[in-house]
Amino acid sequence: MEPVFRSLEIAGRTAVRVTGTRITFLGLEHIPSAGGAVVSINHTSYVDFLPAALAATARNRRIRFMIKAEMKEVRFVNFLITHAGTIPVDRMAGGESYPSAVQRLREGELVGVYPEATISRSFELKEFKTGAARMAWEAQVPIIPLIVWGAHRIWTKGHPKALGRNNIPITVQAGPALAAGPDTEKTMTDLRTTMTTMLHRIQQDYPHPAGAHWVPRRLGGAAPTLAEASTLDAVERTQRRSRCR
Repeated sequence: MEPVFRSLEIAGRTAVRVTGTRITFLGLEHIPSAGGAVVSINHTSYVDFLPAALAATARNRRIRFMIKAEMKEVRFVNFLITHAGTIPVDRMAGGESYPSAVQRLREGELVGVYPEATISRSFELKEFKTGAARMAWEAQVPIIPLIVWGAHRIWTKGHPKALGRNNIPITVQAGPALAAGPDTEKTMTDLRTTMTTMLHRIQQDYPHPAGAHWVPRRLGGAAPTLAEASTLDAVERTQRRSRCR
């Protein structure tokens, strides 16, 4: 039953109702009803894990997310990590979390990963890391592409939160499983191509007001381009390193 995870699911559904968030789920049949799989999720928001988790819940599954190990420093979050099967990732020594993720996959779990590693300020897909492909190949499980669109309007990097009753629509779509091969670069290229196609398809049916900060530049919004976002990320990394000295 996992009482902590069950409590989180109830809290998540309650938060969705209270804020008036409208989540549309598409392609849920692609999330396997049993067995291990890597769930590859685009990353535009601090809260996109919730719609992704609820998509799995709709299939009576639970996603074990890989999250930054720094979150263990927050006592409440550390409690959740310990009791909800979350896999902490030390970005300075990411290899330590890899065997844990592979083991969970072999045990039949869904492991949620963000192949972009960090939030995309442009709301386009950044370059992908190869971890998802490597662990799927080693565990011999499929990769399920999952797109979450709209959650970045609630809380994303560099913009104020909109956590009240906002009635923001969110679309979550799962795509057909991809088989991982021994060529991890090719697998990740195929995955990124698939997820880009899915993202653009979802965006076609989602209203995007011109000039809005959460709308990609490609769609007439004010979000930075991928190149501009990369520059902002580089500045942030430099500032972070300076603070750690």
